[in-house]
Amino acid sequence: MSGKFEIEAKENDEIRFVKEGYYRIDKKITGDDFNSPLNIILKRMEIQIPEVKIKYKPTGNLARDNQHLNESRKLQSLKSNLEDYMKSPLYQPLPSNNISKTFTGHDFNAGQVNVLGVLSAVAGLVNKATKPKITKANYNETQDFLKRVRSQINLGFLKKYGMDEEQIDTFLLYAEKTRSLAKRYRKDFQVSVVEYELKIAFAEYSKTNKLEGTKE
Repeated sequence: MSGKFEIEAKENDEIRFVKEGYYRIDKKITGDDFNSPLNIILKRMEIQIPEVKIKYKPTGNLARDNQHLNESRKLQSLKSNLEDYMKSPLYQPLPSNNISKTFTGHDFNAGQVNVLGVLSAVAGLVNKATKPKITKANYNETQDFLKRVRSQINLGFLKKYGMDEEQIDTFLLYAEKTRSLAKRYRKDFQVSVVEYELKIAFAEYSKTNKLEGTKE
């Protein structure tokens, strides 16, 4: 957490430094790096603030501006009355939503077993028994999961936004962390499900990260 650590390496090895919200840095180890501590400074990514459009241009006349920006008295009164009504207790019982037995006719299913219902219940129990138990993924399991995502999931929608391989790696780490993908899907990897999770994560990721937009 303090940013200080040791790692075994030899000359010409390449070390990659990755942290969410920062640009990735790749460092090739040289002989001089073994003689003194190696200081790495990560550069924080820019955060794009959504554009805000002001439709009404104030005139400087407080009476006129307040009349335009504030709700009308009738609307304020209506909202107040609705709020009071919703908070008030219910004094009258709600009517029953059932049909009287007089009009329902004879129930031919009475006393009989619902075979489809039983089969559905059994199928549910079988699915629960065959589904792998969800457990926390360690580092190696997470890396193997991300490699599988790289090889089996179509990530073309990320490249349409101008993301290069490095930015895609950063996003995948973000998606794995925020959606717990390795924990939930490494034992039950379904391409369509994982792809859907990635698109959900990307919708949030694109709000706080600067993207170039769709390329032709």
